[in-house]
Amino acid sequence: MNDQRRPRNRRHTEGDPPGTGTRRAALRLVDAILRRGDPLEIASHAATQGLSPADRAFAIAIASESLRWMTDIDAMIDDATPQQLPEDVKSRAVLRIALAQLLSLNSPAHAVVSTALPLVAGGPRRLVHALLSRAQKEEWRLPPTASLPESVAERWSEQWGDDMIASAEAAWSSAPPIDLSFAAEPQIEGWPDAQSLAPLHLRLPRGHAVESLPGFEEGGWWVQDLAASLAARLLGKGDGRTVLDLCAAPGGKTMQLAAAGWHVTAVDASAKRLERLADNLARTGLQADVKKGDLLHWQPKEQADAILLDAPCSATGIFRRHPDVLHRVEGRNIAEMADLQARLLNRATKWVKPGGTLIYATCSLERAEGEEQIETFLYEHPQWTLSPIRADELPAGITPDEQGQLRTLPHMLAEQGGMDGFFIARLIAPN
Repeated sequence: MNDQRRPRNRRHTEGDPPGTGTRRAALRLVDAILRRGDPLEIASHAATQGLSPADRAFAIAIASESLRWMTDIDAMIDDATPQQLPEDVKSRAVLRIALAQLLSLNSPAHAVVSTALPLVAGGPRRLVHALLSRAQKEEWRLPPTASLPESVAERWSEQWGDDMIASAEAAWSSAPPIDLSFAAEPQIEGWPDAQSLAPLHLRLPRGHAVESLPGFEEGGWWVQDLAASLAARLLGKGDGRTVLDLCAAPGGKTMQLAAAGWHVTAVDASAKRLERLADNLARTGLQADVKKGDLLHWQPKEQADAILLDAPCSATGIFRRHPDVLHRVEGRNIAEMADLQARLLNRATKWVKPGGTLIYATCSLERAEGEEQIETFLYEHPQWTLSPIRADELPAGITPDEQGQLRTLPHMLAEQGGMDGFFIARLIAPN
């Protein structure tokens, strides 16, 4: 073995231009997402080790924009190469992150090129250099909206129609706003650039540093997409009644319920996510009984007046903020999640008091995890009934479906900044 050979996992190679390590981390991050199916937030821990906070944030931004625009960037690469590059070849991967920097992040061209070439050492450097030079000379431009991956577009078109694809691509192409949920009604006069779309809610334009916003240290609010806040809203005031918040971390719904006067038991299987929940409760001063448990084995000591099951899901509804999800999730993943959801629903039926309420929610845009899940549940549990969600319980511009279930789609509130994709059903236990 050659003693001069550097370790393959070394984060920095002497002589590389400044910033190459950050791009190398972005490359590893995209590879972990596309090849192994790792979520971005999990893959980023390993991929960005050793980077400063600023470089880590930039590596994640490069990876995110590469994934968001990958369908369109791949089309540019294919149009510019006489022989199509294999899907998994390194030169295509390097071109993806380099073109994302040039065309989406507007990074300086010389920095993009100089840091891209070391990433294809031993490979077709001349090809990569030629394509990046051509992109500059011909002033390549991305389309107005980012194209969805073909498999996702086909799946969603079949479920929701072609109009939904256009609204989804528009939503995917712009940074979502910041939604804040409040424990008490905020004074909007103190937030000059905010709009209120519902009680206990303010929406801010993207670009604010959350920790620097008024009242962060005092804990009067927390970040929570408007769609995610609707499930807890539909339980109303607690008046001291008991509720199980299942799959509760990081705690947005737990805090909503506690602020609404419910006696909350928050359960989650992840110790790390429960730490975030505990931190959020400490910052806001709200109270909940926090439990660690796998819901397939854990069970409460007694029944509750209500249950909120925000079930594990494909998370395709939060694609605006997590562009990796549309490249990771396939039909088999959706089927696996739907099976788990059914098992959790069946267990939860035993934990709610007679006549009590069970809210089922998923941040998914897949009917298998929403409408079809509840249709099957009601067929198998005919003694349970659907409690129709009313339009007057929802923010203006959001309406329930004909069955009284709630499905939020990308076109809803588009002029106000849009919202995540969610499904919510409210069920009543038999007496």
